[in-house]
Amino acid sequence: MKQDIKDLSLAQLQETLENWGEPPYHARQIFSWIYKKGAGDFDSMSDLSAPLRMRLEEGFYIWAFRIVKVLTSFDGTQKLLIESSDARFIEAVLIPAEARVTGCISSQVGCKYACKFCASGLLGFKRNLTTGEMLEEVLHLNARQKLTHIVFMGTGEPLDNYEFVMKAIRLINSAQGLNIGARRITISTCGIIPGMEKLANENLQVELSISLHAADDKTRSFIMPVNKIYPIKKLMAACQDYIKKTDRQITFEYVLIKGLNSDLQSVKNLATILKPLRLSKVNLIPSNPTKELKVQPPGKLEILFFKDYLLKHGINVTLRKPRGQDIDAACGQLRIQYEKK
Repeated sequence: MKQDIKDLSLAQLQETLENWGEPPYHARQIFSWIYKKGAGDFDSMSDLSAPLRMRLEEGFYIWAFRIVKVLTSFDGTQKLLIESSDARFIEAVLIPAEARVTGCISSQVGCKYACKFCASGLLGFKRNLTTGEMLEEVLHLNARQKLTHIVFMGTGEPLDNYEFVMKAIRLINSAQGLNIGARRITISTCGIIPGMEKLANENLQVELSISLHAADDKTRSFIMPVNKIYPIKKLMAACQDYIKKTDRQITFEYVLIKGLNSDLQSVKNLATILKPLRLSKVNLIPSNPTKELKVQPPGKLEILFFKDYLLKHGINVTLRKPRGQDIDAACGQLRIQYEKK
C-alpha cells in the first residue's frame, strides 16, 4: 500500500532513501519540489533519476484530497470543501488581509466537543487527520496565495490530535518545508489542559489561543461542555503555569452570542479572571449567524460596550472583523450543507 510522503520528516525520508541505496541528499530535493514548488507528482521532479522517480511513485503519493467546492467571499476569503480518500469531508480557509495571508487548517474530521456556537461538532467526531492530510490542506491553500500565517482553528481540537499536529507544525516551520516562523503559527484549543502542559515543554514559539467564551462555569459549561472536565479555575491555573514556563502570551477567543454571554455581568466576570494573568489578550468575535445552532451576534452597541469595559479595566482586547460571512466561512458550516445533500 502506498504511503503519504508528507507524513515523513526530512530525516525519515533520508533514512528511506538510504535504505534504497540512494544518496540521502535527494530528500532535500524532494522536499523542495513538494513544499517550495508545490509539485503534485513525482514525474515532474526533473532533477531526480527516472528509476528513483518510478520507485517513489510505487511507494508513495503526494495528493490524497479532492477539492469538491471553493467559495470566495466579497472580502477575498476563500473556503475549500475537501474530500479525503475515505470519503470524509473537511474544510480549509484562506484569509487574506493587508499585511498577511492566513491559512485556517482543520485537524480532525468532525469534533468531539460540541460547542454551542460551532457547527463543527453537529455531525459528530469521525477521526483524526494525519500529518500529511493537514499539510495537504496547507499546500492547497498556499497554491492559491502564498501563506504567511497558519492557524489550527478549523474543524476539530488540535490538542486532541497532539502528535500529528506537532509533526505538521514542525514541517511547516522547517526551513526545508514551508519555512513559516513558529510565531506565525497558532494552535487554538478549547482548553485541553494535558495538551497545554505538553505544549509548554515543546520549546517551540508557537502562539496559543484558548476558546473561552464565558467566564463563569455555568455559562461556559452550557456553551462548551468540555468545561465540565476542565473548569475555569483549573484552566486559569494551567494558563498561569503555561505563561510562567514559556514567557509567552495567551490569546483568549471570546465569541459574543446574543442573550448568552455579552451582558454586563459576563464582561465583569471576564475582566476578573483575566486580570491576574501577566501575558494575555482577548479576541472578541461576533458570532456567525448559524441557523442550525440558532446563534446570533449581539447588536453593535452591546459589542462596543463589552470591548470598552475590558479596555478600561486593563485587559488587552481586539475586536475581530467578521470574515467570509457571505460564504458561511465559520467552522463546519459548508461541510454540513454539503453532507445534507
